[in-house]
Amino acid sequence: MSKQALSLVLVFLFHCTTTLGQPAPAPTLPAVAPAPPGPPDVTKILQKVGGFSILVRLLKSTGVADQLKGQLNDSSIRFTLFAPNDNAFSNLKAGTLNSLNNEEKVRLIQFHILPTYYTLDNFQTVSNPVRTQAGDNKPGDYPLNVTSTGSQANISTGLVNATVSGTLFSNFQLAIYQVDKVLLPLDLFVPKAPSPAPAPAPAPAKPKPKKTTVASSPKSTTTTTVVDSGAVSLAKHRILVSMGIAVFIAAFSL
Repeated sequence: MSKQALSLVLVFLFHCTTTLGQPAPAPTLPAVAPAPPGPPDVTKILQKVGGFSILVRLLKSTGVADQLKGQLNDSSIRFTLFAPNDNAFSNLKAGTLNSLNNEEKVRLIQFHILPTYYTLDNFQTVSNPVRTQAGDNKPGDYPLNVTSTGSQANISTGLVNATVSGTLFSNFQLAIYQVDKVLLPLDLFVPKAPSPAPAPAPAPAKPKPKKTTVASSPKSTTTTTVVDSGAVSLAKHRILVSMGIAVFIAAFSL
């Protein structure tokens, strides 16, 4: 065998040994699609923005945060939230929140939620009063009035006038707008005038006493005959005259 042929054989054997010593390439795996995003989480959105710690605490303590999260799992359900920041809460009169019981705090937070998705443009044509979640069980309770001029929206509760100062979050299902005041509903903070007391029922009519008819004793009728004295005298005179005539005739007859 020539030296050239021997060199070719050695090169071939070296190449085969190198190839066999390398690990087999790993199989290619199909790409994993990212998990679809869940429903919007109101408290996480507010925590990410910052400055809404009091509202976040109230949302959690009242259970409204969990209620919203559960309802937003259904993509057909939509909400609008007016979010007062910590400065807005600090401007409340001292003791305002502490004066509310747990049920009233739930109503206060629900009063900041509209059961419909509104863009800022929608507020220009909205029909007032706007229904809130606080009055959802009884339509007509806890209403809001929202008016819009250009890009500015104003909110009136009848007790507080607030302004939308910015958009914190908005997608097809949830809109969160920052407001400069806590929205205080009349239904919670202004006592309702007591309903007029019903007119007292008329007293039962007293039975009229029955008339007792007393049988009157028959009146004795006494007939009094009045005899004229002149007539008596005349009668006596006639009798005497008659007797005298009778005596005279008798005597004459003898």
